[in-house]
Amino acid sequence: MTSEIDLTTLKARVERFQQVKEAIVREVRKVIVGQEEVLEQLMIALFVGGHCLITGLPGTAKTLLVRTMAQTLGLAFKRIQFTPDLMPSDITGTDILEEEPGTNRRIWTFVPGPIFGNIVLADEINRTPPKTQSALLEAMQELSCTVRGNHYNLPAPFFVLATQNPIELEGTYPLPEAQLDRFIFNTLLDYLGPEDELRVIGLTTTTAKATPQPVTSAEEILEFQQLVRMVPISEDIARYAVALVRATRVTDPSSPDFVKKYVNFGASVRGIQNIVLASKARALMHGRHHVTYQDVTTLMRAVLRHRILLNFQAESDRLTPDDILTRLLEARPVPTS
Repeated sequence: MTSEIDLTTLKARVERFQQVKEAIVREVRKVIVGQEEVLEQLMIALFVGGHCLITGLPGTAKTLLVRTMAQTLGLAFKRIQFTPDLMPSDITGTDILEEEPGTNRRIWTFVPGPIFGNIVLADEINRTPPKTQSALLEAMQELSCTVRGNHYNLPAPFFVLATQNPIELEGTYPLPEAQLDRFIFNTLLDYLGPEDELRVIGLTTTTAKATPQPVTSAEEILEFQQLVRMVPISEDIARYAVALVRATRVTDPSSPDFVKKYVNFGASVRGIQNIVLASKARALMHGRHHVTYQDVTTLMRAVLRHRILLNFQAESDRLTPDDILTRLLEARPVPTS
């Protein structure tokens, strides 16, 4: 009887997951035009509980997309505009001296910084020095921060959605590999097509103003994150994901010759974990209760493009991480059996 109740509850949670996913898309579409792949990856990151790096040119609606997602999810949204003079305390918060009412004693009072939100937009994260960038490391990995030796837990769920401009190199500080590895996706925003840009004009140059409505809550998102981890993946598909990631490492016997020629460092085991988790979320979002090879191959580039470090030979041949990963998928095709 217990198993029947559990199965009924599980089925209801899956149905609710589908309803919320469709409602999120519907509400976001009131404001955001196009960018289907980007929206899917952002939703996967949220359902998995991961952080997302959004790389795009100016004017591609990076900030608007993140703010709209926060409104739709009913979560506390905080924005940090990264600048060269930003200090770590500007992110985490700081202690200030105040007089205690009644006693006139001076006491330390902690004033939380903008990191204490559910969705934190780190706008132009590569425009601040490494010391300040590192203030995000503990928050992203441990979901907590330390100020003057005091430990503070961050609200759950907690997501860092960071943006960076790929063409503005002057006055920027490339993110260290340790921090890049903590983003589940490096999502690329490109220009819209002509029809979509025409729709943007219709949405933004008139008196009409769309306001997305909240469709879920923080508690429900935490339940969805547990639900995603319950999606099964077969051993064959898991082995395929492991083989793809191991093939990016020049020291691995399975890596192709072009990887040895162009890659300095491959992806870590965190890359495998993120491919599997993201594939589970994508399967559930597409109405399936199991992971397929297509889930793995579709998400592989977004998960790994910021985890492999190319050498000078690749730069001189004008190759990008996506070029290498595309060739890798061709060299390691999906098993046909």
